Amino acid sequence: MKRIITFGTFDLFHIGHLNILERAKAEGDYLIVGISTDALNYSKKQKNPIYSEKDRMRIIQSLKVVDEVFYEESLELKGDYIKQHNADVLVMGNDWEGRFDEFKSICEVVYLKRTPSISTTEIIEIIKE
Repeated sequence: MKRIITFGTFDLFHIGHLNILERAKAEGDYLIVGISTDALNYSKKQKNPIYSEKDRMRIIQSLKVVDEVFYEESLELKGDYIKQHNADVLVMGNDWEGRFDEFKSICEVVYLKRTPSISTTEIIEIIKE
């Protein structure tokens, strides 16, 4: 069984999120998703997500394409998460191209093209207008 792992905040869940999760699952048999905690998101972006980590966890857990979900508490632990979950492949969006190549020694690393013209940041800006 080929185990796939990916990570994200998954705030304001949209079609781009669904597309990348479906495409990640197509890379193997079992999809594991690390959800950024509220604290991790704040440390990265100096703002809290719209939805709490518990709500985001419930949304991602409810998707039939996802087999397992856990909280990602630290960017520095990505390698540990990959090992803990026995992942064969790390999948990330191509906006992160090259940033996770350091993990190629422990698993395959795949960067998937993002869905054009959609992002959580853009949605938030439209709502603010």
